[in-house]
Amino acid sequence: MLLALIQSTLVALGALASTAMAAVKPLEIKGQEFVDADTGNKFQIVGMAYQPGGSAGYNPTTGVDPLSHPEECKRDAALMQILGVNAIRVYNLDPNINHDECASIFNDAGMYMMIDVNSPLPGEAIASVEPWTTYHVGYLNRTFAIVEAFSNYPNTLLFFSANEVIERDESVEFAPQYLRAVTRDLKNYIKNNIKRQIPVGYSAADVRKMLWDTWNYLQCSEDDDKDDMSRADLFALNSYSWCGPDATFTTSSYDKLVQGFKDSSIPIFFSEYGCNEVQPRVWNEVNSMYGSDMVGTFSGGVVYEYTMEDNNYGLVNITGDTLTILSDFNRLKEKFAGIKWKDVQSQKASSSAPKVPKCSSSLIKQSAFNSNFTLPRPPPGAQELIDDGISPKPQGKIVKISDYQVTLEVRDPEGKEIKGLKVVPVNSFNMAGENDADTGTGEHSTSENKNGTDGSDSSSSNNNSSGDDDDAAVLTKPMMWAVVLPLVAMFFA
Repeated sequence: MLLALIQSTLVALGALASTAMAAVKPLEIKGQEFVDADTGNKFQIVGMAYQPGGSAGYNPTTGVDPLSHPEECKRDAALMQILGVNAIRVYNLDPNINHDECASIFNDAGMYMMIDVNSPLPGEAIASVEPWTTYHVGYLNRTFAIVEAFSNYPNTLLFFSANEVIERDESVEFAPQYLRAVTRDLKNYIKNNIKRQIPVGYSAADVRKMLWDTWNYLQCSEDDDKDDMSRADLFALNSYSWCGPDATFTTSSYDKLVQGFKDSSIPIFFSEYGCNEVQPRVWNEVNSMYGSDMVGTFSGGVVYEYTMEDNNYGLVNITGDTLTILSDFNRLKEKFAGIKWKDVQSQKASSSAPKVPKCSSSLIKQSAFNSNFTLPRPPPGAQELIDDGISPKPQGKIVKISDYQVTLEVRDPEGKEIKGLKVVPVNSFNMAGENDADTGTGEHSTSENKNGTDGSDSSSSNNNSSGDDDDAAVLTKPMMWAVVLPLVAMFFA
C-alpha cells in the first residue's frame, strides 16, 4: 500500500515537474535590456505577430479570439517552434473567455506573449485625435481586465498600452499626455492588484519626424524619479524601411535607428518588421538585427505576420482547417537557421544603464509636439478600480497539456501534407533547433499566386512609404526529492 502510494505520487509529481520545467521564466528589465536574472544574460526577442483572421479574428459576440482555439494554437506553436520563434505578439483579445490551454501550449513551447490591451472596436482604444473622448472608466475597466486575464501566465512578457496612436500631425498635440496617463493607470493597477510586476510599454509608428519626440516623451521621468509610474517600461516600433534584397543596414536607415536609440534608458525593439513592397521577402535584415550592427541597442523584433490576411504579409495561409506554408516562411526559416542563437542569447547584460532623462520641454524637438507633462487625472470611477481591482476578475492559469501532437492538416508550399508535427516542450525559451520538420523550400511556388500572395498588390493600411530618407521607415505594413518527501508525508500526517 505504502509503496503503491509513493509510486503514484512520484508519477503525478513527474508530470507536474515536466510541466513546470517547461514554463518559461519571467524576465526583468534592467536599463535598456531584457535580462534573465538567473543567468545574467540579456534576452533577444525573436517574435511573431499572431492574429489569425486579422481584426476579424476578435469578436466579443462569438466568444472566440486568437488564443481560444487549442488545436490551432498547438499547430501554430509547433510551426513557430520550427522557425525558432520565442515570443508572439497578440493584438486583439477578449478578457472574458478562457485562454488557459493556448497560453499553456505557447508556454510549453518556450514562447513569451506580448499582449496588446486595446482592440480596434469602439470604446476599446485611445483615439489619436481628441483622446479625451475615449479615456473613460469603461475603457480602463477593459484594459485592466486584459491585465487580470493574462497576469498569471509566467510567459506573459509585457503589455502594450497602445499601438500607433501617434502617427500623424493631428495626433501630436494631445495624444502624448493620454498615452502617459494610460501607462500610469496600467502600472498602478498592476502594482496594487497583480502579484508580478509585468512591464508596460508602447508600440510606435516609425514615422521619423515624430518618433524621437514620442520616445523621449514616454521614456523620461518626472523629478528624476526612475520609478515614475507614468514612464514607459519599454519602447517598440513598427518599422518597414528594410525592403528587398538590395537594402542594407544603411540604406534602410537602420543605422540611424541605432544611433538615435543608443542611449535609451528603456529597452528598444521592433514590434513589427518585414516590408512586403518587394517580393519575395528575403529577410536580410535579421542578420543585422541579431548581429553586431544592432544587438548592443535593440532587443530583437517581431515578424509581421504569421497568417495571410488582406494586407499580404502572411507566412502561412489558412483555409478552413487546412494550413499551407508559404515560401516566405521557409525563406525566414533558412535565414534564422544561419544565426548562432546560443551566442546571441548568451551575451551578458550590461553592468550599467543609461541615465533616465528628466521630463522637460527641451527633450521635445518638433514644435507642434506636446511638451506638457501635466497628465489628465484618471476619469471618474477609475481610481477605485486602480486601488481595489475590478470585479469580476478574469483569472488565467497554466494547465497541463496531455497531447502535443498536431491534429489539423498542414501542407508545404507545393501542397504536400506534412505529417508528424508536434510541439516539443522545452525547459527555457525556444531557439531554432528545438523542433524540426521538413516544411519545403523557400522557392516561390506557383500555387501561391492563386492565393493572392505573389506580391502583385502589397497595399495595406500602413502603406505610407516615403522617398524622404528621414521618413524612410514610415510604415508599409500594417531537486526533485526535496519536493517528493514533503508531499508523500502529507498522506500520513
